[in-house]
Amino acid sequence: MLDIKNLNVSMDGRELLHDVNMHIERGARHLLCGPNGSGKSTLVQTIAGNPEYKIDSGKIIFDGKDITDENTTTRALLGMFIGAQNVPEIPGLTVLSFLKHSLIAHTHFDTGRDLSMAEFLENLESAREQLDIPRDWLNRSINVGFSGGERKRLMLLQLILTNPKFAILDEPDSGADADTQKQIADTMLKMKNTTFLFISHQSQFTKLVEQTAETEIKNGTIIGG
Repeated sequence: MLDIKNLNVSMDGRELLHDVNMHIERGARHLLCGPNGSGKSTLVQTIAGNPEYKIDSGKIIFDGKDITDENTTTRALLGMFIGAQNVPEIPGLTVLSFLKHSLIAHTHFDTGRDLSMAEFLENLESAREQLDIPRDWLNRSINVGFSGGERKRLMLLQLILTNPKFAILDEPDSGADADTQKQIADTMLKMKNTTFLFISHQSQFTKLVEQTAETEIKNGTIIGG
């Protein structure tokens, strides 16, 4: 699903990742681990296409396609999802509106057809019930007034609706209570067609996820995998 080849990344002239090579099998639940400041979040943000990180050399091959120079939007439409550790609040943009436009864009890119409102609402209701998310959350602004655990559940709602080929989850267990952590793990296990790359510092969570592979990074360099 993902091949990273001799990747070197910098920001403002400072090298952050050095000669990173990484291979993620299709269908894996792949743990990226390492101490704080080792380069984990830099690597996943680079994979997702964050323009703040400059790729000096190397390649990122996603599902057989070289996406090294593709922007974040294109990567998302190709089937890449990122659940960031720190998500922004967006006052004035409701959860419902955000999810609707996201799913419409993905459906049109994948199939060339327009998603009807009835189909969207049917998919949304199914996902909402699966996660036991109150209906009134849908009319609230994105992440405004939501707790850490509630933000994680909203992330899961988007994940289920878009059903990506590849999902990057940066510390999905952080700020989540035991019940929410189990819900996250259960969702990952149920999504058989999605490959996961996730970051976690909690062994209890990695056991729940039943990780299938592990790569360790330290000082911007892969030291195991």
